[in-house]
Amino acid sequence: TQKKSAGSEMAVSISPAPSCFKADVWAYFGFKKKDSDFMDKTLAVCKLCHTSVKNSGNTTNLQAHLKRHHPDKVMLAEELHRDPKQTRLDSDGMFSHKLPTTSPRSQNITETIAYFIRQDLRSYSVVENAGFRRMVNAMEPRYQIPTREHLTKVCVPRLYAQTKAHVKASIDSAERVALTCNGWTSRTTEAYVTIKTHFINEEWELVNYVLQTMDKPESHTGQNLAEHLRKALTEWGITEKDPVIVTDNASNMSIAAAEAAFSLHVKCYAHTLNLAAQRALKVTAVARLLGRVRRIVSFFRRSTTGSHILKEKQMFLRLPQHKLMTDVVTRLLSDHHLHVEATETDNFLTQLLFALQMTRICAPDVTTAEDVVSALKPMKEASQYMSKEKIPSPSVIAPLQDTLLNGLKPIEGESSVMKDMKAAI
Repeated sequence: TQKKSAGSEMAVSISPAPSCFKADVWAYFGFKKKDSDFMDKTLAVCKLCHTSVKNSGNTTNLQAHLKRHHPDKVMLAEELHRDPKQTRLDSDGMFSHKLPTTSPRSQNITETIAYFIRQDLRSYSVVENAGFRRMVNAMEPRYQIPTREHLTKVCVPRLYAQTKAHVKASIDSAERVALTCNGWTSRTTEAYVTIKTHFINEEWELVNYVLQTMDKPESHTGQNLAEHLRKALTEWGITEKDPVIVTDNASNMSIAAAEAAFSLHVKCYAHTLNLAAQRALKVTAVARLLGRVRRIVSFFRRSTTGSHILKEKQMFLRLPQHKLMTDVVTRLLSDHHLHVEATETDNFLTQLLFALQMTRICAPDVTTAEDVVSALKPMKEASQYMSKEKIPSPSVIAPLQDTLLNGLKPIEGESSVMKDMKAAI
């Protein structure tokens, strides 16, 4: 740096302290140099604020200046003295400090990143992304971001162990527990089995934990599932708690529950509702309508032109702007969504199909769709109620069953489609 004296044009520069000045504090101070041969060592000049400080042959005044005016630099100087490998000087002669990985602040940030990856289901590679690294560096430039390998082998396993210990202690305090077991397939056609536990804690609150979700590429036979359940019971110390198991109505689940020696096996009532609804959808008139609606929905999902026209018509008719859904047999009453949307959008689907030179929806089909929606609505509401996690659901099965059966009684004057659906359900 250079500055002008008040009464002279002669430039005065600040030169670094000679190498014989070995104290750490001299990294922040230098001396005025008026010419090539003379350096005024009676006054040290702060490189940070250009203040002159009296040099008495020791660093007492210099350290006092830093503590009073630049306390953050005092901390860095102390860190340098304690661990010089963690601190170096940058191109400006200032400290470029890196937090030790064992420091409390560094460990806390690392644990927070591991929690972020776990809680938000992020990939381990997020720590290698340029945007993530820039954000972390802006918040704490001294922090050394861990590698994905460190997260995979150290941080997340430690977090899993802590969480597992907490869940295990919670289960141990329960007098009795119930399990739910479900086999499912991902969108990438990978097979998994998920086991959850449910119990009432000491505060009379309903508690639910996912104990494990494991890939099971082998066949989901009753024997294989039974072995999987036995291992889970042993691992989590549940065997002595006389556990009850809840599964769907599949035969392999019934075999697994029997071979794993559960005292009670309860069939999922929501799945029973779904099976009853699926039976109703096989009524001839309904199945024919379903096929036609699926083709319509498929067209609008695959065609960019059709999707654009659909949005325009929804805006024109002031209807909810959403995509048409396809039905999935194993999803509870998902066909009901399809029929609701088909009925809701019928008044413009006819126009669209005519414009696109496709088969129009005729009036009988519209009537059938309305009957399907009416017949499945109580089933859908019952299924949603049974799928809640924060209420003990067995107590509502009997009143739901009675209400549904009463609602399925034939009514004089209703359509043949409605009667056939009620009978099937």
